Amino acid sequence: MDFERVAMEFLRALRGPRSQVAWSRRLGYRSNVAYAWEHGRRWPTAAEAFRASARNNVDVRAAWGRFFANAPPDWLFQLDPTTTRGVAALLEEVRAHTSITELAERTGISRYAISRWLAGKTEPRLPDFLRLFEAASTRLLDLVSEIVEMEALPSVSEVWRRIEARRNGAASHPWTQAILRVLEIEDYLALPAHEPGWIASRLGIPEEEEARCLAFLKETDQIRWTGVRFEGRTLAVDVRSRPTISRALKAHWTREGAQRIDSGASGQFSYLCFSVSRDDMERIRELHLRYFNTLRGIISESTPNEVVCVANIQLFGLESDA
Repeated sequence: MDFERVAMEFLRALRGPRSQVAWSRRLGYRSNVAYAWEHGRRWPTAAEAFRASARNNVDVRAAWGRFFANAPPDWLFQLDPTTTRGVAALLEEVRAHTSITELAERTGISRYAISRWLAGKTEPRLPDFLRLFEAASTRLLDLVSEIVEMEALPSVSEVWRRIEARRNGAASHPWTQAILRVLEIEDYLALPAHEPGWIASRLGIPEEEEARCLAFLKETDQIRWTGVRFEGRTLAVDVRSRPTISRALKAHWTREGAQRIDSGASGQFSYLCFSVSRDDMERIRELHLRYFNTLRGIISESTPNEVVCVANIQLFGLESDA
């Protein structure tokens, strides 16, 4: 992604139909700063860009709240998102447990600069902010889409269209997640050539579902045909910003688990109904999250790929206020 190009297009989209001179004056500048920004001759800081967004009648706090899937962190109600401290808090939030060293390696930005930005001691220029945000979250376009229309950013509009198509299709084609994993396993790779119905047999789904999912994956550029077999592309379909789609996928795999329990299929199906203190419930919730993160770590390092599995991990209170 060309972050300077995205920055220029983002700033141009904020200006809208106004002239550069009129927009510069609206922002409180005497010089034609909009011209300099949109031609990459100088850059606003990230905080300045968000202040410009606010001058364009964008509720930046609400936009960030939507980015967090309408579950904004507490600090968002305490800090002004158009300030240096607000930008620092946002970067700190999305980087989570990613080290500064790793962010520096991903971005090519010095650890010293990143640490000062995260501490709110200095401000990143807009292109640097965009680069760091994408490295920390892989969700830069989600944030940008909450502020401007993505069609106004030609360098990434097609990428955004494909991302949205994959997300929307994930809910209507939930078996694509499993099919992509089958394309990675040793048994499929050992086939002399792709065999229609082989994946369906492996997963226990109708052949029509296999064909439908493969067609969708090919249409959305998530797989390619090598001339012999299908090959998956390394693409993550991130649905964190789409709670409805996320819930639909969780419900799909929950139903699949229930069907396998009912049929007596093999697997590890356990439950425990219990009562505990609220403090211990919080401890269990944290343990639940650590287990899930540990599980993901094992998966990312596992080789070779031999079986396709689902870990359906649930923890919920049965009381209305739990």
